[in-house]
Amino acid sequence: MPDTAPDDPAEVSPERAAELRRIARETKNERQVWIYLAYFFFVIHIIAFVMIYAVRHAK
Repeated sequence: MPDTAPDDPAEVSPERAAELRRIARETKNERQVWIYLAYFFFVIHIIAFVMIYAVRHAK
């Protein structure tokens, strides 16, 4: 029999369930950080392209 407990929160100890919730929360937070970073870089590029267009077409 394996030493690891099953990952179903109904069948694990309270400590293991709390650890699984913490890992799930960290994973969600990390994913959100990457999404925000991607949006940030996307917006920075759009602003840069608009500024380049404005400079090239200024009279």
